[in-house]
Amino acid sequence: MALVHKLLNSTYILRKCLRPRVAPHPFLNTRFADFCSRSLQKPVASPGKASSRSNTEGGLQGRDQSEVALDITSPEEKPEVSFDKAIKDEIKEHFRRLKDDIVNHWIGPEGRPLHEVLLEQAKVVWQFRGKEDLDKWIVTSDKTIGGRSEVFLKMSKNNQSALLYGTLSSEAPHDGESGRSGYCAMISRIPRGPFERKKSYDWSQFNTLYLRVRGDGRPWMVNISEDTDIIQRKNQMYSYFMFTRGGPYWQEVKIPFSKFFFSNQGRIRDAQYQLLLDKISSIGFTLADKVDGPFFLEIDFIGVFTDPAHTEEFAYENSPVLNPRLFK
Repeated sequence: MALVHKLLNSTYILRKCLRPRVAPHPFLNTRFADFCSRSLQKPVASPGKASSRSNTEGGLQGRDQSEVALDITSPEEKPEVSFDKAIKDEIKEHFRRLKDDIVNHWIGPEGRPLHEVLLEQAKVVWQFRGKEDLDKWIVTSDKTIGGRSEVFLKMSKNNQSALLYGTLSSEAPHDGESGRSGYCAMISRIPRGPFERKKSYDWSQFNTLYLRVRGDGRPWMVNISEDTDIIQRKNQMYSYFMFTRGGPYWQEVKIPFSKFFFSNQGRIRDAQYQLLLDKISSIGFTLADKVDGPFFLEIDFIGVFTDPAHTEEFAYENSPVLNPRLFK
């Protein structure tokens, strides 16, 4: 019995000594398992190395925190948005413009002496030398009614003229209502004064419209609108044709104001009226020649001048039957 007890005790001790620290792999022996368990233990570093490592980690952490502090702005540094301040600044700006208009009115037309304005023979109203000049114009086409024409406006390569280009398509929209289509237009914005008050151009001392353009041979319609707030007259305008020659050369177009004929909602009226040159609100160019394809029109400037050789006041005849109001 003593021999059996001694044999069992020795076997238990042997099993306890040979037990691996990690679970042995079925294809690896217990020595490899013991090596893996030792390699997974955290090594104990010397005091000098530990302090240098902690200093390095602290420096990196400090640098990361400083970078984060530079990238992220605190809520106190965010710009404040105040609608009250914006409204006050806008009102101040309008009052400043109103003051300038009153001062210029006392000096003379457009802030110039009256004798200087009366002696003026020519004047450039619109020219194209930068993006701010393009902002004074808008472009439109038959896309507003479902058509397929496209029109664009940009500065030319040398930034000395405006280039109006696009594609004209006379295909009618498939809406069951519109039977005709195919137009592109460029219209000047109505000038605004203080508090968004409409302003007008006074061309009463000039008798001819003067343009410097370069086109592709297409005919354009030049439209002039009067300044009026009457709803019934908002579709009324005065028009005349402008024929471009095509080619690389510029052409100077001179159209007397007496040649512009009166139209309402796109229809030429039998009763013609003379254009009031002291109430001009806008000018525009329309292409609607029913020739599908690309087009372009390059404009250098638009102005007015006085032609002493032109003495005609009105080019169209009226009669008491057509326009009885003129003969009362």
